[in-house]
Amino acid sequence: MNRPQPNEYPAWAETYISKVDGDILEILEEQVFSIPALFETNKEKENYAYAPEKWTLKEMLGHIIDCERVFAFRMMCFARNEMQHLPGFDEDAYVANAHFGERNYEDMIQEFSTLRKANLYFYKSLNDAELNRKGTASEREISVKAILFISAGHVNHHVSILKERYHVV
Repeated sequence: MNRPQPNEYPAWAETYISKVDGDILEILEEQVFSIPALFETNKEKENYAYAPEKWTLKEMLGHIIDCERVFAFRMMCFARNEMQHLPGFDEDAYVANAHFGERNYEDMIQEFSTLRKANLYFYKSLNDAELNRKGTASEREISVKAILFISAGHVNHHVSILKERYHVV
């Protein structure tokens, strides 16, 4: 699958799309295993935040899970030719209201893996027409294919932060 072109997404999305290099479906499938392994290996740090007012490792995982759901929903809506504009979301408010600190870390690790596996069935079912459909989310037009790349790139973005600031291995 070709990368989305700049006219398929808003400028902010380049941050994530630029972090995807290779076959998008292979990357998404690889993350099913690499992301749980990364969080599992660092479970002693689940409540660690690298600075005051920054998310803990557990909250970061919760944010990744939330975004996986939001991105998949947007892709489904636009692939099905939804004409309604979809709202944006405030990631900080989502984390603040999600009580991730009270959740079981192991369950959250499995939740990401299970959610991504389920989403992959949907992603693989998309044909070219569906991948190229566009819709409006957060007041910006975006294609299904661009959101697919954002989904993988968003995870890669947070893996970089985890390695640089949380010192995960």
